Amino acid sequence: MAETDQIDKTHRTGIRIEGLKKRYGGGDTAVDALKGVDMAVAPGEVVGLIGPSGSGKSTLLKCLGAIIEPTAGRMTLGDHVIYDNAWKITDLRALRRDKIGFVFQAPYLIPFLDVTDNVALLPMLAGRPNAEARSMALELLDALDVRHRARAMPSQLSGGEQQRVAIARALVNRPPVILADEPTAPLDSERALAVIRILEDMAAQFATAIIVVTHDEKIIPTFRRIYQIRDGRTHEVAGLGIPADASGQGR
Repeated sequence: MAETDQIDKTHRTGIRIEGLKKRYGGGDTAVDALKGVDMAVAPGEVVGLIGPSGSGKSTLLKCLGAIIEPTAGRMTLGDHVIYDNAWKITDLRALRRDKIGFVFQAPYLIPFLDVTDNVALLPMLAGRPNAEARSMALELLDALDVRHRARAMPSQLSGGEQQRVAIARALVNRPPVILADEPTAPLDSERALAVIRILEDMAAQFATAIIVVTHDEKIIPTFRRIYQIRDGRTHEVAGLGIPADASGQGR
């Protein structure tokens, strides 16, 4: 059985991190960016990750996204261990493409592709026929209320529309995990709360575990669970769990 098939079978059981460590360098110049991180996010859950600059948030996100290799620890995607003191998946590129969605502070849309093809590109790269990939893209654009912009170029979109398209791109391969790095930082309060509401809706609809790294005080009160990272370790803190639309702001 292929590795990706094994992961597919465990799509609905979220992500678990146990004792994750990351050391940069060696000897007297070694820096322990992560000193033993423990974290669990259930399918359908949106969890906040907060902490001061230099606390290890970016390092943790890169480890979770299989961009850099941890030094020690264990990461489980569904019931399938992807890292246990060494990578247990040989094709990390396919893992990132098919099983982990990314949403960044900037949308990073490809400027010479229209909205539909920006979203359809990942399933195309995964081997889906072009027509099927575009159909998948249009379904998500419809769910995110931007289907009317399907043929527009990124430069023709508002900031909020660009971020919705970026969310559609992250969801298009139905990954069990989405990592969102400061996704609301450039947005005003109304649009920031709309993005979080969208993430909550999509997490519930697709049983996706979503981790949102943020400094944005506008959205921190919306999380039901929050992990704080400080000095390379995580601590769960109480979330207020205020609905993203509690202020009456619409999507």
